[in-house]
Amino acid sequence: MSYQRNSSEMGTHPELVEMRERLERTASSGPAIAVEGLILLAGVYAAISPWVVHFAGQANITVNNLIVGITVGLIGLGLALAPERMLRVAWVIAPLGIWLLIAPWVVTVAHSARAGIIWNNVWLGAVTAVLGLAAVGLTVGVNRRARR
Repeated sequence: MSYQRNSSEMGTHPELVEMRERLERTASSGPAIAVEGLILLAGVYAAISPWVVHFAGQANITVNNLIVGITVGLIGLGLALAPERMLRVAWVIAPLGIWLLIAPWVVTVAHSARAGIIWNNVWLGAVTAVLGLAAVGLTVGVNRRARR
């Protein structure tokens, strides 16, 4: 199904070329590449952490970390491969990090987990949330600097 496009859409914006160039410069900067790589690594670690930390007998938190880790890893991979399209999705990483942080108390059956699981998820969630905020902050900071 195709929709009619109005002439008032973003495609006819007079500064579209400048905005795309600014986004491309931001996405290819050194800090952006570092943040993208760290997000990918955080996602991979979140996915494998149930087997690294031995979440034995905790099926719910194991599945939770696997799904959230794969999601964060795929967003990180997307940021690395197609940053011009994925920067709009970077904000999702911060809430996923917060979810990882609180998951040991929410997802486990008795609403309590072993100390290793809690420490793992608290640190991993905090790092992931900070990386998500850094990914969002890179684009916000560049947009603000360009307006001055």
